[in-house]
Amino acid sequence: MRQTLRDLAEKLGCRLLGDNSIVVTTVSSLQSANTQSLVFVDDAQHLDAALRSSAAAVIAGEFAAGDSAASTASKPILISAQPRLTFARAAKLLRDPGREPVIHPSAIVPASAAIGDNVAIGPRAILGEHVKVGDGTAISSGSVIGDNVVIGSYCHLDANVTIYSGTTLGDRVIVQAGAVLGSAGFGYVRDSETGRYEQSPQLGRLVIEDDVEIGANSTIDRGALDETRIRRGTKIDNLVHIGHNVQIGENVVIAAQTGLSGSVTIEDNVIMGGQVGIGDHAHIEAGAMLGGQCGILPKKILRGKGIVFWGTPARPVKEYLKELAFVSRSAKKNR
Repeated sequence: MRQTLRDLAEKLGCRLLGDNSIVVTTVSSLQSANTQSLVFVDDAQHLDAALRSSAAAVIAGEFAAGDSAASTASKPILISAQPRLTFARAAKLLRDPGREPVIHPSAIVPASAAIGDNVAIGPRAILGEHVKVGDGTAISSGSVIGDNVVIGSYCHLDANVTIYSGTTLGDRVIVQAGAVLGSAGFGYVRDSETGRYEQSPQLGRLVIEDDVEIGANSTIDRGALDETRIRRGTKIDNLVHIGHNVQIGENVVIAAQTGLSGSVTIEDNVIMGGQVGIGDHAHIEAGAMLGGQCGILPKKILRGKGIVFWGTPARPVKEYLKELAFVSRSAKKNR
């Protein structure tokens, strides 16, 4: 989308230095910038390079407001307390295509469905009975929405998303292609006489709160008897699996290929690297940071706000590195 700097500055809450009539259409790096690009710098040492780039305008911190280069700058500067965050918000504003709210003729939408205003439903999408879809939501082609699913306002579901019956999504939820939400959990009871396994009841539900984002081909199971819940603002990468009865707090970040077993609790603001594995009934307290390929044993409680954990079983990274150093020294002695 085309935006004048005046409009962008107003929407982003920035102070603008320079010509407010200049139009930008995209964001870019300094290296790939063109005459309609918006770039950002978050430290003073890169400001001069940004001003010399081909970009139309620069987002920068307060350091740029008093910089001598800014007073003679050849291009406008948008002053922001958080340049990187403002750049991300600008990117979202500039890439929004303003889609047409159309329900495609090939989509199946039963009469019992309650569809809000300005909803878009793509080709071959299928909605079950008594589905509710909020205003401004888009459901892309090939998605399948089960009976009694509730989808909030301004959500976006990419192609081939599957949402099982009884699942609830809040507002502004983004679900990327191929994700499966609300499927039956992996729980079985073994018959001691025959040795065969029979599935435990998987009758609960899945609740996803506002502003959650779910990556491509990720899967989240519904609760066994109660609920699985993903709380507000959590961001889940591609190829993540979340088992039944899991409780995830607010503003949690989970990187790709991570797996959470059933009944795990993750408190607010936890950060997980890729390929983290967490055993059933483990509890990760608020603010912990789990490095890539961490292994958390079942029923383990991990506490330590701002502490980075690593290894299997996971322990604070300083402890982990000391152990590695000890093993290395011992190996050298025994050669």
